[in-house]
Amino acid sequence: MISVEDWALIRRLVADGVPQRQVARDLGIGRSTVARAVASDGPPKYERPAVPTSFTPFESAVRQLLVTTPDMPATVIAERVGWTGSITWFREHVRRLRPEHRPVDPSDRLTWLAGDAAQCDLWFPPTKVPLEDGSTASLPVMVITAAHSRFMVAKMIPTRHTQDLLLAMWLLLQQLGRVPRRLIWDNESGIGRGKRHAEGVGAFTGTLATTLVRLKPYDPESKGVVERRNGFFETSFMPGRSFASPADFDAQFGDWLGKANARVVRTIKARPVDLLDADRAAMLPLPPVAPAVGWVNRVRLGRDYYVRVDSNDYSVDPNVIGRFVDVHADLTRVEVRHEGRLVAAHDRVWARGMTLTDPAHVATAKVLREQFQLPRPAADPDDELGRDLPRDLADYDRAFGLIDGGLSTSPVDGEEVA
Repeated sequence: MISVEDWALIRRLVADGVPQRQVARDLGIGRSTVARAVASDGPPKYERPAVPTSFTPFESAVRQLLVTTPDMPATVIAERVGWTGSITWFREHVRRLRPEHRPVDPSDRLTWLAGDAAQCDLWFPPTKVPLEDGSTASLPVMVITAAHSRFMVAKMIPTRHTQDLLLAMWLLLQQLGRVPRRLIWDNESGIGRGKRHAEGVGAFTGTLATTLVRLKPYDPESKGVVERRNGFFETSFMPGRSFASPADFDAQFGDWLGKANARVVRTIKARPVDLLDADRAAMLPLPPVAPAVGWVNRVRLGRDYYVRVDSNDYSVDPNVIGRFVDVHADLTRVEVRHEGRLVAAHDRVWARGMTLTDPAHVATAKVLREQFQLPRPAADPDDELGRDLPRDLADYDRAFGLIDGGLSTSPVDGEEVA
């Protein structure tokens, strides 16, 4: 078989008018070879004729298994069909056949209209942040990206619980200044699973008059805008940085986002800050009344005058022991009220298993304990007989034997009656 270079030379010489016989003589090849090269539509290539292999007898059985279970592992298929040869050789043939039987899941090219949607996600930075008790933890960061303008806002949060997710969403939407018509989430457990939203999510979106869309599994393309930002953060923001606290992380990340939102995005060929006004104009306004978000609980305060928020305990004024108190906490503060009166206020800690005690509460508890332990004064028996326990006048008649002698004194006029 001639090379591609010889094939090209033959066709050029013949096109220049050189006779095929002379071309064959000059190149030292047969005239039939020259004729085939001139008549061919493409360059020559080596093709090995198909011959039966050791896999051929098993191919039909493998295809039957792939029809019913396209994702069955090659090792399991080899066991089912009785293959005893090289597993590497078997895997190559299964890899060749599998696409013919696997269902196709095409992804459409999405177009995001102004104000229509914002994609929400949790990003876990590849670092640990110091907390109040000296420990370190890998904390999630909520990221909201406006799909049309690609404008990004973000906030580190202590947990993935619904309460903290809604708190962060409300803070970020306030930073955005408007409410997108759709908030797109994946199957985050704090937002909802299956067909139902988590408790409180419906009331939150109802107050905002927006729609929360939870994507079906295996649909990453519908949330690809924010997913790509997560990778962008790890390659452009994280390298060479260290953080002293969650607040320090938010400060550094906020400054960096201001610069990132002013850069040209390759896919839209524009800067997010330049498209933000048009995106906001098509969004919904913030509600006149803020949604009810945060950790909310109503408990009866026990002798151990502490209430729990997430995994931490916070002291409360012992004067309201035994009464119902209302506990409310956001990302930074914990407040406890009794009948509207503030009876405890603490900074919320993000570490776990801590006990926060107000020294004033300890002092109050000591005073109440000392008062409880004081001996109670004995009651005056005369006072008990005279005032506290009034007697019936008939008791005195019986005591002096007047009733037994057939006489009694009327309690009305004091006359003797026979």
